[in-house]
Amino acid sequence: MHKIQILGTGCAKCQSLTKATVAVADELGIDYELEKVTDILKFADFGVMITPALVIDGKVAVAGKVPSAAQ
Repeated sequence: MHKIQILGTGCAKCQSLTKATVAVADELGIDYELEKVTDILKFADFGVMITPALVIDGKVAVAGKVPSAAQ
């Protein structure tokens, strides 16, 4: 099982990233646990300074934008 974390304060981009991530993970049949991290202090633990950010299994995959489904 993969751990997917969405780092963000709940803004529109954060919500878009969550929806897109869930859609792609479901389409690919990935077994995952989704966690939304909204505590700004925890963003620094990942080295993230701009949100939204997508973290997969503890590694930052994207920060500061909502990637396309292909990305």
